[in-house]
Amino acid sequence: MDPAFKVSRRRAVLAGLATVAGASVWPLAALAQSFPSRSLRIVVPFAAGGVGDLTARAVAQQLSTQLGQAVVIDNRPGAGGVAAAEAVVRADPDGHTLFLMSNGTAVTAGLFRSLPFDTVKDFTPISTLGSFDMAVLVPAESPFKTLGELVAHARSNPGRLNVGSVNVGSTQNLAAELFKSSAAVQVQIVPFNGTPALVAALRGQQVDAAVEILGPALPQIRAGALRALAVTGARRATSLPEVPTATEQGLSGFVASSWNALAAPSRTPPATVERLGREINAALAQPEVRRKLAELNVDAEGSSPGQAAELLSSDIRRWSEVIERAGIERR
Repeated sequence: MDPAFKVSRRRAVLAGLATVAGASVWPLAALAQSFPSRSLRIVVPFAAGGVGDLTARAVAQQLSTQLGQAVVIDNRPGAGGVAAAEAVVRADPDGHTLFLMSNGTAVTAGLFRSLPFDTVKDFTPISTLGSFDMAVLVPAESPFKTLGELVAHARSNPGRLNVGSVNVGSTQNLAAELFKSSAAVQVQIVPFNGTPALVAALRGQQVDAAVEILGPALPQIRAGALRALAVTGARRATSLPEVPTATEQGLSGFVASSWNALAAPSRTPPATVERLGREINAALAQPEVRRKLAELNVDAEGSSPGQAAELLSSDIRRWSEVIERAGIERR
């Protein structure tokens, strides 16, 4: 065979391969460049005004500036976030409809016998937005000054210590159950219908202690009406650096914090997910966004899609075990 012909044919084959490769990459590149083509919607499974809602709004405002499109918050509270999640699963998987995930999403996966979607398979987590602490609280008049003193009393008086939380199956309620098992104590966990009722009961000494999200309790702590014995995150809270973690006080298994993340329907194109991830992380790096979240006692923290997915999966496993160990009836 003529050597010149062989070289010519090789060049033709390589050119053809390059054309095919370019054809396969072009739609993804074009899709990423054309997104977004209209306003975005973030479906929030909480009522307006809460930590999750305000976190979503702070990020949405910055995303709107970066993307050049309106980013609308769609509040759909109730039913353990099931209705909100289902609305996103049924939406077009084009990146224009997103879901505000939380540790509550993981709790729901373990708490409900059946759901109209698969929490892991039907969503693509894009990035975390931030995390916020919970705390073990006592009234200011309480004789307990440390978590160790509270645990020692509970062990000496099995079944006599009352620990309050909000509704059964909530993250705070399950964190109270986690405290019970981590400390190996017999305590009565008393559920209340919301934070105001819980705080009132705690201040009125109707319960000895409570496990609650730190943010809503901060004004009471700073006013001297409540005392925080421990925070339950992996590290001390920025807002209460003098309060040690439960781990620092000997309860290594008692680590629980709340978090929020943004997710899309699972069939959303990878290029769109990648673009959204970059934009979300860029928004979280903005000083004004970080300031707004810090005011909510939220530590702004983005992630990769893989990291967000692993956080969701690990929390589903973890809270499912707590639910089973506590004997909480699945709904």
